[in-house]
Amino acid sequence: MFSLLRNPIEQLDWAARCKALAAATQEPRLRAFYEAGCVAADTPLAEVPLLALDVETTGLDASRDAIVSLGLVPFNLQRIRCAEGRYWVVKPDTELSGESVTLHHITHSDIRQAPPLPAILDELLECMAGRVMVVHYRNIERQFLDQAARLHLGEGWQFPLIDTMQLEALLYPKRQPNWFDRLLGRKPVSIRLDDSRQRYHLPPYMAHHALTDALATAELLQAQVVTHHSLQTPVGQLWS
Repeated sequence: MFSLLRNPIEQLDWAARCKALAAATQEPRLRAFYEAGCVAADTPLAEVPLLALDVETTGLDASRDAIVSLGLVPFNLQRIRCAEGRYWVVKPDTELSGESVTLHHITHSDIRQAPPLPAILDELLECMAGRVMVVHYRNIERQFLDQAARLHLGEGWQFPLIDTMQLEALLYPKRQPNWFDRLLGRKPVSIRLDDSRQRYHLPPYMAHHALTDALATAELLQAQVVTHHSLQTPVGQLWS
């Protein structure tokens, strides 16, 4: 089966990048993370160790908002290892807003006894080392974790990831209907997580829970690969 992506994602050499970052970093924990390495860009997707990642935050601006929960689920294209999933609620550096509480249902009482993010960073780095992250909308996970590393480790944090939202965006580049489509009652194509899952006949889950969203993202990637790619598609065609 051939990839149906209309605009191939620029291929990156994350294996070489991790080696360079390991040599350049001054932070021992980040060095250990980079030294765990990364698969080569030509590795078939079926052989890639994947980790679905979701981060819930107090807002969308990494420079002033903060992480409140994280969910991780390891998987490959044949199996999702739910029993090995991890979930943390962490105490943010900023105040919870009513809007954020309504969105992810994490309240002030939930975070009162929660650890601060630095307390779980070592475990998070260990879980993520050597794997390719899978997220839905990479700007959140990439920017917030990079900002967290800058605040608590003194350096930025880079890692390879596959963005299931980006894969859907490439499949539907013209998501807004034209005047004729609107006349026929056609609606815009949504690439949000729940809406994307519906196109693959995946079951609905409760949204904005970090662990559940990580699981939902893992299932979505499996469906995307089966439908539009193949188990032998090189990971370098999908990651960023």
